[in-house]
Amino acid sequence: MNLAPILGLVFTLVIFGLMVFFFTAGRTRFGHNFREIAAFTKLRQAVGIAVEAGTRLHISVGRGSISGPESASAFAGLTMLDRVARAGSVSDRPPVATSGDGALTILAQDTLRGSYRALGVEGHYDPTSGRVLGLTPFSYTAGALTVISDEQISANLLNGHFEGEIGLINDAAERKGSLVVAGSESITGQAVIFATASDPLIGEEAFAGGAYLSAGPMHDASLHAQDVMRWVVIVLLLAGSVIKLFGIDQLLIGFFPGVTK
Repeated sequence: MNLAPILGLVFTLVIFGLMVFFFTAGRTRFGHNFREIAAFTKLRQAVGIAVEAGTRLHISVGRGSISGPESASAFAGLTMLDRVARAGSVSDRPPVATSGDGALTILAQDTLRGSYRALGVEGHYDPTSGRVLGLTPFSYTAGALTVISDEQISANLLNGHFEGEIGLINDAAERKGSLVVAGSESITGQAVIFATASDPLIGEEAFAGGAYLSAGPMHDASLHAQDVMRWVVIVLLLAGSVIKLFGIDQLLIGFFPGVTK
C-alpha cells in the first residue's frame, strides 16, 4: 500500500484549513508581522520612481507550463503582476508583461486587463503589453534582452520558471542600470539568480510577493500557514530520526507489513 497520495492529500487539506483559519480569525490577532525582505521594499520604491520618471516596468512570469509543478511560481508572479500593474497604470509608459508560454501570456493579458478594469481605466489597457517572447529558453531570452534594451525599463520583476538562461537577462538588466528582483522554484534558476540578480528571491520568498505587496488577507494567511507547516515538518524530521536511531522503524514494519517505507 502506497501512502504517498494519501499523505499528499492530507498535507494539502491541512494547509487549506490553516489558511482558512488565519483568514477568518487571524487577521486581527496576528497582523502583518512579516520579516523585512529588501527586494520587495526596493520594488515598491522602483514602482513609484517609474511613475514619476516616465519609465517602464518589466514583469516576467517565466516560461513554464501552467499544467506542471513549475506553474506555482508563475501564478505567484501573476499576483505580483496585478499589484505592480495597479500601481504603475498611471505612468506614461505602463508595465509590460512577458512570458515564454502562450497560455501564461493569455493569463498575463487577462491579469493586466483586470487590473485596469478594477481601477476604472480599462480604456488605457493595451493588449500588446502582454507578450510571448519565445517558446524555447534562448528564444525567450533573446526577446527579453530586446525589451530590456529598447523600452526604457527601470525595474524588472522576474518570477516564474527559469533555468540558467536567466543569467543573461539579469546581466543585460544590470548593464542598463535597472533593478532586478528575481525568483524561481527551480534550484538551477535560484542558483543563477543568487549569483546574478541585484535582489534575489530565494526559496519561499518567490511565493510571498502577494502578502508583501498587499494583495489581500488570504495571501497573509498563506504565509502564516507556511510558518506552521514548517515547524510541523521539522518536528516530523526529528521524530523520524529518533525512530530510525532506536530501530523503532523495523518494529513498525513488523506490525504493518503491507505499508511501504
